[in-house]
Amino acid sequence: MPFVNAPQEGERQEKGTAQYRPYSIWPRVLMTQMQREKPLRGTPISSRRLIRDIIARRDVPRTGFWLGNPHPDTFPTYHRYFGTHDEEQLRRQLRDDFRWITPQYLETTYRHPHGSGLFDLWKHKKSLGEAGPLAGATTQREVREFAWPDPAHLRFDEWFGVMETIGDVYRASGFWAPFFHDTMDLFGVEEFMIKMHTHPDVIRTALDHVCGFYEEANRQFFAAAGNLIDGYFFGNDFGTQRDLFISPEHFDFFFLPWIRRFADNARSAGYQVLLHSCGSVERIIDRLIDAGIQCLHPLQALAGNMDAGTLARNYKGRIAFLGGIDTQDLLVRGTPDDVTREVRRVRHTLGPHLIVSPSHEALLPNVPPENVRAMAEAALDNSLI
Repeated sequence: MPFVNAPQEGERQEKGTAQYRPYSIWPRVLMTQMQREKPLRGTPISSRRLIRDIIARRDVPRTGFWLGNPHPDTFPTYHRYFGTHDEEQLRRQLRDDFRWITPQYLETTYRHPHGSGLFDLWKHKKSLGEAGPLAGATTQREVREFAWPDPAHLRFDEWFGVMETIGDVYRASGFWAPFFHDTMDLFGVEEFMIKMHTHPDVIRTALDHVCGFYEEANRQFFAAAGNLIDGYFFGNDFGTQRDLFISPEHFDFFFLPWIRRFADNARSAGYQVLLHSCGSVERIIDRLIDAGIQCLHPLQALAGNMDAGTLARNYKGRIAFLGGIDTQDLLVRGTPDDVTREVRRVRHTLGPHLIVSPSHEALLPNVPPENVRAMAEAALDNSLI
């Protein structure tokens, strides 16, 4: 399968553009890609194909498995238990089908000549609850005068280097684009919530600047990445433990149009679309499906109406699921047998279009490795399909 924007024979891409990659590595990467896309007859389905088929809601031989994105402090414990030395080795030992590698949080992706960060929030505040640099803004002009990030300073060389280390697994990527949080942080939580009522034009203007940056960043990234990735995975936590942060009406007015736009852009580039949203988001899942979201993560199991039974009853067959294994209680306090039983129950309830994974991807050190092993083994047991 050819790459999007791969240079033709005799052509070179201009160094310094978002599409630039060293010309000499294209033949090697392209050959590797072609080999991966052409499995030998009689061999088991690859992880990459499996997850694509799950998200597309096609017939599959088993559910998928993603370890999640453990907290850095968690890896030493897991490496000691599993006898591994690095993250990729651990994932391969657990037969992890899925990799999330966003360019957004790699150190060299955004290189402003004066050292500025994307939004430089921490130059203005020390905690999320504090007022942000736009807290006092009451006009659109004040918002427009903020020092917004410039997509001209994006580079993806480090991301390409990381991608060369993974195997034939599903690759979720793109800019994480946490526009709900970024905009909230720019104003501060209280000012943000209040101004959605008192100054909606100011919030919309800030949101358009934040999302406009991410839209252009994704455009450049998609053109550069081509078929190296399979799905666009982005995240905004619209839910609390009990319900939404904001009313469905405010969600529709401020945020849903941009979710639809990000999804449309990704699908136009040939990618599947996955959305992360922690908390209780059951009241907006119909809207997300209509906006083009094909897979929902992380299914916070103990949040309001996010249990497997409710999700299956209302949405099974209309969207694929990623997550669902409780990290608030089960994975922390349960036994490996408890975990095995729960994974089997969730698979039976939500499968087969399910990627088993923790209900919060950032596994903390209080999740015992024995429970991680039990989760992985139960997730990969194809006798349950």
